[in-house]
Amino acid sequence: MRKLLKRLGSRGITLDAMLEAALELYIGENADRVRDRLKALMLRYLGDINVQSLLMAALLLEENFRVEGDPVNLVADELIGIDIAEYIGGKMALFNFFYYDTNKPGILSELPPFLDDAIGGFIAGCMTKLFEGDWSEWRD
Repeated sequence: MRKLLKRLGSRGITLDAMLEAALELYIGENADRVRDRLKALMLRYLGDINVQSLLMAALLLEENFRVEGDPVNLVADELIGIDIAEYIGGKMALFNFFYYDTNKPGILSELPPFLDDAIGGFIAGCMTKLFEGDWSEWRD
């Protein structure tokens, strides 16, 4: 996980930047508590070999396969983001992925096509996973 975080960091993609982007679109209470839980969840999934593989694929594509802008006929970037989102958060994460992909909060607006969708999918999957299940635990 450290190697992946270092490679992402070399592109300006830090854990804090991902947390900020995630919370920029968060509407609700207990933002500090949400941030703490989201950070733990992100670290958990950054340690998952499947998430690592897909994020590394996006990194390698950016480094070795130059694409000018974000052409409309490029869909591989969207597929990587969707796969990450759904792997972490299930089918409901697909809707979150498009929400983040459309709004491009924080770091997402600064990234090239493969990375903005991969990181957007990661954020969307983690946010979806965070809020599934029993809502009563959020009432404090």
